[in-house]
Amino acid sequence: MSESVPQAGPTTCSVLSADEPLPGTAAQVAGWVCIEYPGAWGRDVLDGTALGADLAGVLSERADAAGVRIMFIRRPGRSEQLGGTRTVLLANSHPDHAWCERLEIGDVTDLLDVDLTKIAGPAPGLGERVDEQVVLVCAHGKRDQCCAVLGRPVAAALADQFGDAVWECSHTGGHRFAPSMILLPSGNTYGRLTPAESVLAVRAAADGDVYLPGLRGRSIWGPRGQVAEVAVRQVTTAGTNELTVDEHGPEPVVAHRDGRRWQVSVEQRELSARPASCGADPKSVRPVVAVNVRELPAEVPAGSSM
Repeated sequence: MSESVPQAGPTTCSVLSADEPLPGTAAQVAGWVCIEYPGAWGRDVLDGTALGADLAGVLSERADAAGVRIMFIRRPGRSEQLGGTRTVLLANSHPDHAWCERLEIGDVTDLLDVDLTKIAGPAPGLGERVDEQVVLVCAHGKRDQCCAVLGRPVAAALADQFGDAVWECSHTGGHRFAPSMILLPSGNTYGRLTPAESVLAVRAAADGDVYLPGLRGRSIWGPRGQVAEVAVRQVTTAGTNELTVDEHGPEPVVAHRDGRRWQVSVEQRELSARPASCGADPKSVRPVVAVNVRELPAEVPAGSSM
């Protein structure tokens, strides 16, 4: 496509990291709590700037205990207005039971009545089921200028196509890959996509497919698992939730629901020092990359007959 991403300055973190591979760079997150908060965000959503130190501290402790990530969301366009209620999106990204639910609360303190530990498993019925793709685009300028400069045009273009399914969101991890986009419930995370390419990624997800350009990985896995899944998707066709990854052995093993399996050899490489975010001191980065994909003997899926 001829369309290009709006350009950041020549010394911004996204420009200086243009040679860094994308697979394996998604933040590892299993469960999500996305809170509509159109007002001012601090550098960190739970640093007390927006919610106050006491509430932020309690929510942080509960999120850590439940193994979920709290994010702020707002409608594209920087509106400071909020109606009588605010939206909260809850999601789990494991392919065995990926789900998203929406509930409306009057105040952020109402979240204290929600058992966040229920996000760890199948859909708990805490809110209304969300069947369409939810699109989160990082526009957290207080955290890094690349997110604001590059993320907001993408969010606006997506909102034109997909309406209320699109939100600007707080820090997703990896400003240097801006514009950064997360799709829920899968947790598939993207970087460096143009607005037009982002539209293609959302359309593919709506069809149960995974758009490969710009794919950083599925958040449920660690870096090795993310790299392995992306590598397998490059050699076979699989729906959004048809692949799982066992990343506990010496080499990750990716399994398809139909019984096919692949062992992926990965290695860590080292690139020259660069800032992880704008204004930070340069540090060397060590991306994980796939070096070989080997198909293994297939296993008969549980419940199947030969």
